[in-house]
Amino acid sequence: MINEAIILAGGLGTRLKGVINDIPKPMAPVDGKPFLEYVLRYLNRFPIDKVILAVGYKHEVIESVFGDEFLGMSIEYAIEKEPLGTGGAIANALKLAIGDDVFLLNGDTFFDVNLEALYTHHQLSGSQLTLSLKPMKNFDRYGTVELKGTQIVAFNEKKPVKQGLINGGVYVLNKGMFSNPLLPTKFSFEKDIMEQGVMQFDMQAYFSDGYFIDIGIPEDYERAQKEMANQLR
Repeated sequence: MINEAIILAGGLGTRLKGVINDIPKPMAPVDGKPFLEYVLRYLNRFPIDKVILAVGYKHEVIESVFGDEFLGMSIEYAIEKEPLGTGGAIANALKLAIGDDVFLLNGDTFFDVNLEALYTHHQLSGSQLTLSLKPMKNFDRYGTVELKGTQIVAFNEKKPVKQGLINGGVYVLNKGMFSNPLLPTKFSFEKDIMEQGVMQFDMQAYFSDGYFIDIGIPEDYERAQKEMANQLR
């Protein structure tokens, strides 16, 4: 079992302007606690003892709250001096990771995935990247993932769909995906690695119907206020 996790926590929360201001998006208060605390408490249910926070915008706010330890997990900070995109942020954070595989999560989404089962699937498949996919119905906010068996073969653009599988933002990542010396400093993990490399890399799907919420838009941020308290019980 992996004991390290990277959380992408550098979001500005542009679409939440007017709802939250002057704090990183993962620090948006939900039922009186930073959203990031829910993600960290979720990780603490598993044998995770090291969390690397990929931070940038107002990272001092995050550091002042969580310091270098939370619930027995050590916390390290991979600080962006300028925005690097999600890919650049991951590459920067991987410098602090010790093992070959690492869990990767988004700091503005909560997806209740069994990480031990996810990692077992990753090991058995021998993949370079394993994505946790959430089945959803009647949505237009997310793109969908296309499969051949459990092999990911395409990422489809956002459009209204009656049902489909979305990328829930909880991964197992092998460092080798970022070993290409030609990778730029600033790039998108989603566009430049996953979408462009879908035929180059072995990407596997792990299915989970656990609770999922993304606080990226005001409507779902408001919904989180009503639902998230239950996630800490």
